[in-house]
Amino acid sequence: MKYTAFLLLALLAALPVAAQPTTKPNIVFILADDLGYGDVGCYNAEAKVATPNVDRLAREGMRFTDAHAPSTVCTPSRYSLLTGRLAFRIPYRSVFEGVGGPCLIKEDQLTLPQLLRNQGYTTAMTGKWHVGLTFFDKDGKHITKGGIDGVRQIDYSRAIPDSPIHRGFDSFFGTACCPATDYLYAFIDGDRIPVPPTGMLDKSKLPKHPYADDNRMGMIAPGYDLEEVDTVFLQKSQAFLEQHQKNNPKKPFFLFHSMNAVHLPSFAAKRFQGSTKAGPHGDFIHEMDEVVGELMKTLKRLGLDKNTVVMFSSDNGPETTSVAHMRADYGHDGARPWRGVKRDQWEGGHRVPFIVRWPGKIAPGSKSEQTVCLTDVMATCAAIVGTPLPDNSAQDSFDLLPLLRGDKSGGVVRPYTLHQTISLALAIRKGPWKYLDHKGSGGNNYDNPQLKPYALPDTAPEAPGQLYNLETDPGETTNLYYKYPELVKELKALLESSKAQGRSTAKRANP
Repeated sequence: MKYTAFLLLALLAALPVAAQPTTKPNIVFILADDLGYGDVGCYNAEAKVATPNVDRLAREGMRFTDAHAPSTVCTPSRYSLLTGRLAFRIPYRSVFEGVGGPCLIKEDQLTLPQLLRNQGYTTAMTGKWHVGLTFFDKDGKHITKGGIDGVRQIDYSRAIPDSPIHRGFDSFFGTACCPATDYLYAFIDGDRIPVPPTGMLDKSKLPKHPYADDNRMGMIAPGYDLEEVDTVFLQKSQAFLEQHQKNNPKKPFFLFHSMNAVHLPSFAAKRFQGSTKAGPHGDFIHEMDEVVGELMKTLKRLGLDKNTVVMFSSDNGPETTSVAHMRADYGHDGARPWRGVKRDQWEGGHRVPFIVRWPGKIAPGSKSEQTVCLTDVMATCAAIVGTPLPDNSAQDSFDLLPLLRGDKSGGVVRPYTLHQTISLALAIRKGPWKYLDHKGSGGNNYDNPQLKPYALPDTAPEAPGQLYNLETDPGETTNLYYKYPELVKELKALLESSKAQGRSTAKRANP
């Protein structure tokens, strides 16, 4: 009997060993919309809206205090996040609306989700796309007319050939552009719109307040509720997590949850309306924070939170209207402590919250003061999963993994950082020095009555550019262009060199 048992064990030992569960972490990126640096409690002690869930992320992970959106508006920021390449290199300015397209990401361009899919990840996106899509009319022609006229021409029986599922995502549920302020109010599932619009938006049924005037008169699908968009997105992301854990528990996943909150109009879900003492926009910030909390609860309930990297950020600074009214009515400053707002080259236009949580890898409550950009997410994810980046991709993406692990031996990760505005005005940051290669904000017109109270005196009105020392002058109040001409020359030359080379990273050896 003993001999038989021994023989059986020997035979079992000779069999091939079953594949072990993957050790690669899951990755979730949560992107808020138009959320300012000062809108979050862990970045602004004077914030008038509590954000306990985002604050908890910071306590459990790393908070970056000098992180930047790739642009001061959403479309180019999202392109850059998904490709690791700044959008001015295409070049592309402005933002899409309605049937705007085609997709800025070319079919053969490596994207963040495709990079991870190549490494065995299931990739999913929920929410706002806003990187351009191709829609066709009944004759199969690409619609090029914008606004409501373009939406009226859509043939909904035809697939969208450059939707997210054709750019690296296995699944997508969301909207073409801004979910609550566009000419096309309808959800896309994969590369189709299953429930097309049938009539015009009825604004009489929507809330009326100073934060409610941003939505365009578009066509709306039956059942599409502008106040419940983020609720729908949350449910779809939760369903993906649950189904993935049920059907593919050993396979890693990447989820990109792209919120509507807190883009104007401030239409919080009904259960959040009146939930704060900071008005409709405060309620919307509260809802944004609750979405983060619900996603984290879902990860924990499914036993996924310990092996999941969670990243949280915003696509640019806070909107002009929300900042002006929140400052005046509630004493809340979404751009605090920076000068400028969405569209501006000044810090308030692109310095954003950025938090990364990774249990067992990132020290809880840690902080990084290094200058980073959301383009860096792609190189960082490549390092996390242990795959090299091809030389012809992610040309503006730097690996932040050493920072996340607390390794300070490598010094500064980024030799310099480029910034761009909606008008393609450019700036460059190196150490404490920031050079703006243009006059003024590069975005907003500060003669506008809403912004005029926040205009600062021009201390060098004849200068063609601006130079600030953010260490001694974080408010960008004193233009040092003429005081340090050699530094202006150096930064201008570095900016031009990066433009000419088509990259800010060094050349990579092709894998």
